[in-house]
Amino acid sequence: MRLNKFILSLLTITLLAAPLSAQKKGAGEWRYYGGDPGSTKYSPLDQINKENVARLKIAWTWDSPDLLLQKENRMLGSLAYEATPLMVGGTLYTSTSLCQVAAIDAETGQTKWVFNPEAYKVGRPTNLGFLHRGVSYWTDGRQQRLFIATSDAYLWAIDAKTGKAVSDFGEGGKVDLTKAIPYAQNARNYAVTSPVLICRDVVMIGASISDGPVNKEAPRGDIQAFDVRTGKPLWVFHSIPQAGEFGNDTWENDSWKYTGNTNVWTLMSADEELGYVYLPFGTPTNDWYGGHRLGDNLFAESIVCLEAKTGKRVWHFQTVHHGLWDYDLPAAPVLCDIKVNGRTIKAVAQITKTGFTFVFDRKTGKPVWPIEERAVPQSTIAGERTSPTQPFPTRPAPFERQGATEENLIDFSPELREEAKKILEKYEHGPMFTPPSEKGTINLPGWGGGGNWWGAAFDPETGLFYIPSISFPIVVKLIKPDAARSNFNYIRGGGGLGATAEGPRGLPLFKPPYGRITAINLNTGEHAWMIPHGDGARKRVSEIVGKDVGSLGSGGGGPLLTKTLLFIGQGAGGRGARAGGGANVLRAFDKATGKVIAEIELPAIPTGTPMTYMMGGRQYIVLATGDGRMVALALPSNGREKTN
Repeated sequence: MRLNKFILSLLTITLLAAPLSAQKKGAGEWRYYGGDPGSTKYSPLDQINKENVARLKIAWTWDSPDLLLQKENRMLGSLAYEATPLMVGGTLYTSTSLCQVAAIDAETGQTKWVFNPEAYKVGRPTNLGFLHRGVSYWTDGRQQRLFIATSDAYLWAIDAKTGKAVSDFGEGGKVDLTKAIPYAQNARNYAVTSPVLICRDVVMIGASISDGPVNKEAPRGDIQAFDVRTGKPLWVFHSIPQAGEFGNDTWENDSWKYTGNTNVWTLMSADEELGYVYLPFGTPTNDWYGGHRLGDNLFAESIVCLEAKTGKRVWHFQTVHHGLWDYDLPAAPVLCDIKVNGRTIKAVAQITKTGFTFVFDRKTGKPVWPIEERAVPQSTIAGERTSPTQPFPTRPAPFERQGATEENLIDFSPELREEAKKILEKYEHGPMFTPPSEKGTINLPGWGGGGNWWGAAFDPETGLFYIPSISFPIVVKLIKPDAARSNFNYIRGGGGLGATAEGPRGLPLFKPPYGRITAINLNTGEHAWMIPHGDGARKRVSEIVGKDVGSLGSGGGGPLLTKTLLFIGQGAGGRGARAGGGANVLRAFDKATGKVIAEIELPAIPTGTPMTYMMGGRQYIVLATGDGRMVALALPSNGREKTN
């Protein structure tokens, strides 16, 4: 009897342990760019906490294989190293700025293998040049593959164990992504900079398409889908609806035939359970003038939900009608389960460059809170016809300053404010969605402002949603191009994409903070807290003003959220960090208050979104830096820290 009881006890323990071990399979890994298919950037790891985070040290550094190539050829230099690695089974997998793929030992930082598709030999890619953000991982339990869509517009499948191209995928391991896209030319006007999306054995790819076209005819940003095993084309979703397709009537005068862009250049998200994917689309050709594409222009600047297997549209929502501000949806939609008024909702939250967060039921597309169409200023440019209204969420409130208006001008002193008013009057200005003009219109936020590619993070335990953002005002001045070189009626001119309105005495024109972190409770739609992200140009501005102006905030990077802390990097200058100043650090924040718990010094400016994993009983945080390296941080352990 006792023996039977003993056997029964063992059986019970085994049965109870089985689902637990299954649940923990992959625990401590980081298999997706955003931590999971829903891009929450959350990890339940808690070894690094408030009490010990200040003790983080560099465990190892890794040199990108690009560095040797760039040393030999300076023309291969990159704007930034923006990759976030994956960690699966003790190996990190990453792309480089030149689209090489590397496998790295997660404990030592030693390179295991490198795959070089030689994408850079085609020439410098459109828009940002040599830049890439990461690879995607897939397994069926037997095969393990990595996928990268490159700057010369090829989709590659790579054996994760050997680092060799999968010979029976496509043609010798690759698929040409330009074949199905009219006007597309590899690298010259059509490239890929972000990781592909994989859901239910379907690989889906967006594209980076030239933002500086000289003609109205341009490549479309169609989403292409391929079989994960064979590379066989499965479906194409037309970002600009073609004849007979839903939304085609939002492109007047047959503009759907030639207009391009309207692309997903950033990250995408997936719900494996529903089999749905969520795609954030950008602005049509060209970013600032729409007289050649009258109408609302679906699916530009829309979040679109598709069936992964078929490419069939399930629902969509357009966040900007007839876009003229380059307000691309810049980041992966975040899939999150929230509880609103006692009701559990499987939601999707989309941040924007405008500073709005749109929140929907991710199955039906129904807004969680009402979204109102409100009247906006209208264009006076010949041939242009702006939308009379734009959508405004009733909650959450905006996470960024909106509108080049008098109330948003600097107010360090009455005298400076009066000087700022006089400068403002030199430009067209007004609330957000004030159209571009020949005089020059100030956009706040500008094309690089609000949220950006690094996205937001969601805490499943508290429902808090964390958004790093920048204000980045710009001036948009329309000019008539040389008719011999362009068939546009108007293009943007006068100072380049980053042209800004300078404030009085070398100061910013608008109020700080110029970079911030906002925490929003998605169960209520209310802001929990907001802090300036770093001091920014505090010292310089204080000297001009004659008093301490406090923390001004400046550009930063992407968020990493753990069970214990929020991590965000910031550097002295670099992409997005227009206010500059400060050191190169990874900051750890109290998740409930935004208080800085620790600043961990880094050897170079952080340029990639951090990730975390567990290996050998040790929690690591890894992020890319602007000098073309990966840095791994961990708590001290037996003096094992090293540099490779």
